[in-house]
Order: sequence, then C-alpha cells, then structure tokens
Amino acid sequence: MRHTVELRHASRLLNTGPTVLVSSRHGAQQDVMAAAWNMPLDFEPPKIAVVIDKNTFTRGLIEASGEFVIAVPCVAQAAMVTGVGHCSGREVDKFECFGLRTQPGSQVAAPLIEGCLAWLECRRIPEPAQEQRYDLFLAEVVAAWAEDWAFTEGHWIEPSDASRRCLHHLGGGRYFSSSGLIDTQADTQADS
Repeated sequence: MRHTVELRHASRLLNTGPTVLVSSRHGAQQDVMAAAWNMPLDFEPPKIAVVIDKNTFTRGLIEASGEFVIAVPCVAQAAMVTGVGHCSGREVDKFECFGLRTQPGSQVAAPLIEGCLAWLECRRIPEPAQEQRYDLFLAEVVAAWAEDWAFTEGHWIEPSDASRRCLHHLGGGRYFSSSGLIDTQADTQADS
C-alpha cells in the first residue's frame, strides 16, 4: 500500500548515489566534508556537480583555491563520514580529530583521503549565480584514481569483503551498500 512521505524527506527517495568526501585546501588551511548530493555531468572532458552549502568551511576554501577532490569512501569509513559531516572545519581539525591520512593530489593541492575506493581531482567551473542560489558547484575532473580491487577496466567490482564496498547515503545517519543497511546513528535529526 502506498503511503505519504513527508516532503522534508522527499530527497531520500532519490538520494542513493555514492556518498562522497569533498576535500579542499587553500594555503595552509584544509578541510573535508561529506556530500551525498553529487553526480557526473559530462564524459569529455569529464565534469561533475556537487552541492556544497554556503555555511561550510570547505566551500570557502574551494572558492579561494578553485579546486577540490571528490573521494568515494567505503563501508569501513561510515562512522568517519558521518563524523566529518557533523562538525565544522572552523572549529576542529577534522584530519587530526578523525585520524585521516592523506596523499597529495597530482593536479590539485587538495588532499586525497586514504582508505577510499576512488578519487577525482577537480577544478571548479565558476558559476557564481548558480553557486549562490543553489549551492551547486560544477567542476572538471583533471585526474582520477581508483583502487584496482574496487574498479578496473572502467567498471566497479564488488569486493567480497563487505567493508570495502561503497556507501550510499539514505539520510539521518543511514547508508546502504550492496551488503545491506548501515546505521551509524539513530535517526533523531529532522534531516541530514
């Protein structure tokens, strides 16, 4: 039987793409945030879109530097993904707080977060009106990397180790992977 979904949760009906981490750096400052609203836009040159709220520290670093990294975390990182999504880089060094190890990017200054399945180094395509109105950032992918056990010959591979599969955000601290539901916290928030 069909039932009504509260409009504040309507996005959760569509939001099953991979959850990503967005890392940024400008000068000596760096940050990382979780983002569930992201998508590919074009093949050649490859382009992506990601929603980055105007209140995030990450956004200021991206606006200043013009670049960022999108990383695809795995199930083993679910608690960390939730954690970096619930605190501000203005108040805490997320890299230190969550014990994040990084590698340098090859084309951008933003760091690659270790332990993830894949990374896309991105250069912002400035669209100030769209960014201001919708918090939607467009970028060209200038380098891409993936673990060979997770992605090969242009295709995702489903690892036998369930902790190495990618996360799909369902809202309220809940994720899905091909191995099932991952609940990192009680759904006590109105919306995440």
